[in-house]
Amino acid sequence: MIDPIEKYRDWYNEAALGPGVDPKAVCLSTVDAAGRTAARMVLIQYFDERGSVFFTNIESRKAVSIASRPAVSFCAHWALLERQVRVEGFAALVTPAEADAYFATRPRESQIGAWASRQSQPLQSRVMLEARFAEFDRRYSGQAVPRPPFWSGYRIVPDRIEFWTGRPGRLHDRELFEREGPTWRTTLLFP
Repeated sequence: MIDPIEKYRDWYNEAALGPGVDPKAVCLSTVDAAGRTAARMVLIQYFDERGSVFFTNIESRKAVSIASRPAVSFCAHWALLERQVRVEGFAALVTPAEADAYFATRPRESQIGAWASRQSQPLQSRVMLEARFAEFDRRYSGQAVPRPPFWSGYRIVPDRIEFWTGRPGRLHDRELFEREGPTWRTTLLFP
């Protein structure tokens, strides 16, 4: 039986070899408490059999939506390979230790940027953002930058994964994996 996580890893690695492609980039879709959908690009920093992980400000619009409705989906599209992977599941915060470990690997500018940005909140001007960045850069000058308490990661635990491959005449391949306990059921779908 094909393991969809391993298949995703194989496709991801192939996409990583392509010119100008960031295989981490996916379009994440959420639904807020009022039932409105929103989509935005995020970077899946890593994935394994437990799920796919991205990091963000947990006061952002997407995080507020996830708090009220944790069902999410994302789509990775690698146009040059004529492939996409759609994942549906539920998002849950990673542990503080996991968030700390990842935050420590980020470039210092990105760490300072996490402190400076009040993600999704109104911004009066670019000057204000740059001033906040300079303020936190001074505050943490000469020392390690700690992870902000409002910054963490989410693990998307998949229950459906669909692999799509473009074919001539729109006779595309679609292979759906649906979680059934510890295993996956596989179904081919019409294009």
